[in-house]
Amino acid sequence: MAITSATLEKLKKYDSPTICNVIELFDVRSRSQGYMDHRIRSNYPTFPPMVGFASTASFRSSFEPPRADAYGSITEQLKHMQTLPGPAVMVFQDLDDLAVGATFGEVMCSTYKGFGSAGLITSGGGRDLEQVRALQYPVFTASTIVSHAFCHILHVGQPVCVGGLPVFSGDLLHGDANGVTNIPLDIATEVADICEPFVQAEEIIMAYVKEPGQKSPDEFARRQAECKNAMAELRKRVSRKR
Repeated sequence: MAITSATLEKLKKYDSPTICNVIELFDVRSRSQGYMDHRIRSNYPTFPPMVGFASTASFRSSFEPPRADAYGSITEQLKHMQTLPGPAVMVFQDLDDLAVGATFGEVMCSTYKGFGSAGLITSGGGRDLEQVRALQYPVFTASTIVSHAFCHILHVGQPVCVGGLPVFSGDLLHGDANGVTNIPLDIATEVADICEPFVQAEEIIMAYVKEPGQKSPDEFARRQAECKNAMAELRKRVSRKR
């Protein structure tokens, strides 16, 4: 099933932990898989959620590239972006250990955004952070590095591993202040539809604990049971485990 722009807009309304919690209801993967680890962090945690399809590449900057134009592969990336079913999230695996130069700066991010990219993720570093913030372009990095060194882009469109997560071209990614998760393509539309009833189920408890006044453990337990039953009904609707 094609993922529509309406589905992407729905997914943008919810934070990444909610997306992860909803995916768990489907029983399609282990709870310890499908998301990037602590090394990948949002540079702009106040930005709204980023949603888009992975445009992958690897990166090096520790030695001089074999050709003079270090940015020559960007054109190849822009062409690759046009093969995706929606907005691209640029995903870089920095092959240097440790990262030597910044994967991106203002010029690259301006270019990617100009071609419709929803954001960028790198296992390496970034720079020009204030200029990129002004672009309102979400970036997720493992570090900040002042120089681009001998930057060059490799292996456009090939699988990468970033923050412990294997990422393939066209994967659907969702990221915000909490990190980045993959949304399996075959359940993405259902995930978007289940988010609101999931939030409503959580609200059974949240509304009670946030309201003013003295609280009762017995009433909390009652609401907890009601929330658990609502979650069980959602799981029954969508779980692939039979």
